[in-house]
Amino acid sequence: MNRPNMLLIAVLAAAYILVPVLLGGDAYVMSLVIASLVIGGIALSWALLGNLGGMVSFGHAAFFGVGAYTSAVLSMQHGVPIFLGLLLGGVGAVLSAVLMLPVLRLRGPYFALAILAYAHIFRILATEWESVTGGSAGIASIPQLPTVFGFDFSSKIGNYLLILTIVLVFAWIYDRIRRSPHGLALRAMHDSEDATRVVGVNNTLLKALMLLVSAFMCGVVGAFNAHYINFLEPDYAFSALWVTIPIVAAIFGGYRTITGPLVGAVVVYLVDQLFVKNIMPTGHQLVLGLVLVVMIIASPDGLLGLFRKFMRKKDAAA
Repeated sequence: MNRPNMLLIAVLAAAYILVPVLLGGDAYVMSLVIASLVIGGIALSWALLGNLGGMVSFGHAAFFGVGAYTSAVLSMQHGVPIFLGLLLGGVGAVLSAVLMLPVLRLRGPYFALAILAYAHIFRILATEWESVTGGSAGIASIPQLPTVFGFDFSSKIGNYLLILTIVLVFAWIYDRIRRSPHGLALRAMHDSEDATRVVGVNNTLLKALMLLVSAFMCGVVGAFNAHYINFLEPDYAFSALWVTIPIVAAIFGGYRTITGPLVGAVVVYLVDQLFVKNIMPTGHQLVLGLVLVVMIIASPDGLLGLFRKFMRKKDAAA
């Protein structure tokens, strides 16, 4: 067994066994770990769109919020099972992304700003559609995750294991797409869209598919979060924080890798909440901004890129 596979097995064993055993009794720390994985899931979906689709999005809060409201409303008002509601939350986010397809004709900052505008539109709709969303008052008492075969998914450990599994499944899907012929075509588009178009690649269709896949991932994570916190209101569901922190996490960890956004989210969020926030109760986000700037200058490929450079030097020295 080669070293990457051994490392993967060790990481999975630590995530599924050691974390619940060592931290399961500390509700506060477990809540921070769950929140970091939620951010990691959004960061992963954002990185997929940016890395493969070549599109920078400032509007993933739209997918997160739509997914959250879809699952919450379906489970509360129509009795849809919660686990099915999570998937339907992703479907709801995909439908919202379909409405955004016309902006694929835009590039660069124009696309990013157009997606951001859609996020604001969905926030306004959630505020005004009071009969369904509860308006600005929000929705309370959203059903918790159920107990299945005697295991309570609404517990901290249950929530942790579920969001961990969701994020890892999405990472696997991301990897499969990247290794596929479509992934090769998408990476080639980064160098020259005109050249790939000449050889018969439908650039617009591939970008649209990446937008829909990214939206589904983010929508499922939003749906999970709604059942985790049991409350929703428009300013929270469509908050800009669901854009800024995942972007920082993805870039910090290395958005061109699959595990980079996840590692970045866990490191950035936990360090911020457990250490920086205690030292600087107000303005602690400024430290994250400074750390991000330093990371971009020192290692444009992010934390994982820095780690790989260190390992290569270590192997060369040996």
